[in-house]
Amino acid sequence: MFGVRFLKAAPTSYVMHYRRGRLCREGAGLSFYYFAPHSVIVNVPLASVDVPFVFHEMTADFQEASLQGLLTYRITDPRRAAAVLDFTLAADGSYRTEDYKRLGERLVHAVQMLARAFALRHPLRELLTSADRLAAALLPELRNSGEAAMLGVEILGLVVQQVRATPEMTKALQAEARERLLLEADHAIYARRNTAVELERTIRENELDTEIAVQQKQRQVRETEMDAELAIEQRRRQVREAQMAAEVALEVQRTELVERRAANERKEADARAYGLRAVLEPIQGIDWRVLLATAGAGDPKMLISLAFQELAQNAAKIGEFNVSPELLTTLLRTRNKEK
Repeated sequence: MFGVRFLKAAPTSYVMHYRRGRLCREGAGLSFYYFAPHSVIVNVPLASVDVPFVFHEMTADFQEASLQGLLTYRITDPRRAAAVLDFTLAADGSYRTEDYKRLGERLVHAVQMLARAFALRHPLRELLTSADRLAAALLPELRNSGEAAMLGVEILGLVVQQVRATPEMTKALQAEARERLLLEADHAIYARRNTAVELERTIRENELDTEIAVQQKQRQVRETEMDAELAIEQRRRQVREAQMAAEVALEVQRTELVERRAANERKEADARAYGLRAVLEPIQGIDWRVLLATAGAGDPKMLISLAFQELAQNAAKIGEFNVSPELLTTLLRTRNKEK
């Protein structure tokens, strides 16, 4: 009514009230009445603002790259921002111009200049994997740039969401990466097969070493058995030699014993012969028949036998010899009785 209006600003708005060209009040979140025909209201937003951006820049190897990210800022010096850009409100409470939107554009332009310089220092392959490093490199430079200080803003954050190449170059890089991965897979397969071969060779060598060790052990056992057999055979030979030596010694003793016994028997025979010669020497010239008769061998049969033997020896001298039947009967009877 009559040009008097009421303004109630949000806590995130910095209001400056100019009346007749002079600043009469300012602050965040003010509420006051003012006379519109004589007043100018400047409303500078203090809330943080997110500004997305997309750049198409050239890399060091003359390839086009697309950089997409998000810039976050807030106004910390409203007076300086209001001095550079127009934040004046119209009668209906809206901004009188769209100059306030150019604040984000100016900051994006500053980011683009810094990103372009970074992209020109790196090839495409390296840039595609440097999103975090790009954001980390641009943020300090943007905060220390004269553009942010001139506009009175504080850079809260900078995020590079992705870096992309053109579709043709993306396919080429994917093909190259795919071939490299396939080559690495082939190398991995070769390495695995080579490892398997090495392991098989190692296992075979271990088996051969084990077999050699077993053969050596068996040979040692055989040598030990042969040594034991040789020792046993040598012991047996020694025992046989000892037995033979004992038998030889026994035979020697037996031979000595036999020789001594034979000598003793010879001596006894010589003694008996000497005694017999001494006995027989006196009767050596006497007829045996006389001796037999003298000895009193009165066996009639013996005498008759001797008589017949004597007759037989002298049969050539006897013309005729008669034997009586009684004598023969007597001799035969006596023979039958003896049987």
